[in-house]
Amino acid sequence: MWRDLPCREHDPSTWTQPVIRLPGYGGEPFRQAINMPLLHRAFDQIAGPGRWRSRDNIGTFPVRFPHPDDPGDAGWHVDVSFPGDDCDPNERLDFSAWRVNITSRGRALLLLFLFSDVGEDDAPTRIRVGSHLPMARYLAPAGEAGRSRMVLDDVGADCEVALATGEAGTVYLCHPFLVHAAQMHRGKAPRFMAQPALAAGEPYRLEREDGAYSPVEIAIRRALGID
Repeated sequence: MWRDLPCREHDPSTWTQPVIRLPGYGGEPFRQAINMPLLHRAFDQIAGPGRWRSRDNIGTFPVRFPHPDDPGDAGWHVDVSFPGDDCDPNERLDFSAWRVNITSRGRALLLLFLFSDVGEDDAPTRIRVGSHLPMARYLAPAGEAGRSRMVLDDVGADCEVALATGEAGTVYLCHPFLVHAAQMHRGKAPRFMAQPALAAGEPYRLEREDGAYSPVEIAIRRALGID
């Protein structure tokens, strides 16, 4: 990744931007990282066996650098997962026009892969603990169509904030409705993190005849007061 960056690893004077995005990392070692047997077992436990799809790449890295400027992308949000049936074809690459709905169409989990050590000053992702519950209630009235272009400053604002810190190699598996945000880097070394979606193998369902709900579905049902 350092070879792909327009700056030099050991020369902080070349770190002139707060964040640089490196897209599309597949192949080794990234394919292996996202397909570790330990992770696959965890996906089964949280999303449900057969309800997620494996992937051969780890997507885009937002590389964050120590920098005094606001990165411009630090708002509270959830990651959107589908373009919507009425989305203009010209907007399909404009993710601000994408949507998320009450069954998290297209996305089984939010994943955070730390590829560098991340301490409290190293721009760790901020997470509103438990915010997936009010987020589910916010999405429910929109039904299958879902919502787009959301301002989520108030959703989960009373929740405790946790930081996605850890050693390189740490992976966070998150409910897709968890409200989170980036922040400025106040440390000394650039932060490398990938934030891929775990794609859904089948839609989450809030009503199952066999009652075989996954933990993600159980959380949504509880948020909506469904027994």
